[in-house]
Amino acid sequence: MDPEPASSCAVENPFCATPLFEESFRSTTPPALSGYPPALKKMASIGNIPQKKDSKQFDIVETYHRLLNDDPDVTMPVAAIEALIELLACSRAVTVYETLDLVKTQSDYLKSRIPNSISLSAGTDLFQRYMIQSLKPSSTGNFETVRQHLLSNGRLFVTRAKQARYSIATYGRNFVRDGSVVLTHGGSRVVGALLDKAAESRATGGNVRFNVIYVMNDARSAESKAVVTSLRAKGVPVATISEGAVGYAMGKVDLVIVGAEGVVENGGVISRLGTYQIALLAKAAGKPFYVAAESHKFVRLYPLGQYDLGIDQEIIDFRTEDDEGDKTPKIEERSEYFEAGKINISRPDAVDAVDFTPPALISALITESGALTPSAVSEELISLWY
Repeated sequence: MDPEPASSCAVENPFCATPLFEESFRSTTPPALSGYPPALKKMASIGNIPQKKDSKQFDIVETYHRLLNDDPDVTMPVAAIEALIELLACSRAVTVYETLDLVKTQSDYLKSRIPNSISLSAGTDLFQRYMIQSLKPSSTGNFETVRQHLLSNGRLFVTRAKQARYSIATYGRNFVRDGSVVLTHGGSRVVGALLDKAAESRATGGNVRFNVIYVMNDARSAESKAVVTSLRAKGVPVATISEGAVGYAMGKVDLVIVGAEGVVENGGVISRLGTYQIALLAKAAGKPFYVAAESHKFVRLYPLGQYDLGIDQEIIDFRTEDDEGDKTPKIEERSEYFEAGKINISRPDAVDAVDFTPPALISALITESGALTPSAVSEELISLWY
């Protein structure tokens, strides 16, 4: 693709910001406290954020959660970027170094407060890289001009990131052929948009007729039911199965489409727990396994297996006692075995648990730029970061 002209750089590509000023690298961040543990040192730096006059103390964690709650369709990376943009808007930083140091410190703090920060870190790292490219020294301009330039281009990036889901849906619906059976799992919003788009073409007289097998997740039953209800409302026949029935149903499946929380450097994906075993079954049955994911979920991480993700999920928990501390079950409680609706066997942290699917099991990645092979992910990351 031919490079865009420099004159349209700020409008067309927020990653290509024009350097506007020259500034000394001086920081007013307070020095680290001596004689205290690293965590306390970091908290001391985080707490003293330059603020606009008469503004309350900015809390990036609270802002991040508010953005997620206000817009159910926003992804974790986009919410993180929006939180950092709000941070810049209320900050009184007056130098390049102050701005970069503030964003990095707050990004690290936000990631430390979220149990699974893999998807979130894709957004914070990408925004930091964009800032480094934007805040290059120049002999003209002033810091306030550049700050406004950062804010406007940052908001432009957020808008485009939100639109990426619908671009993927428009492109990815071509993977759903007439008469096909699609298996999906995890309640991915981008996969939901893709299937909705394919269903809309059917509703408007298109010749695509397809069925969906939806793998239900007990930890996210409300989310799963919402996707199923939406598809059935558009006239798409949907069958719901448990995770244990995937192998049985795979013989009826033509393709598998899932979402991702993060796409890593080797082309593998980090997604909802259970995705890996579905990919294994699809590979064994010779079924194509597609992953629909926005490019802002590409993360600089290179895991080699399930236990290299950098997070402690405590999924495997060896015990000699039950949850009540008893080594043997009580006889009088045995009758509850038959009341399955009253028993909750899911761990609280199982809702956000993820696993790693290696690139060898993935047929293609469906992004807003088109279909990519897993080996092309590293090239995309290089183009974004270097």
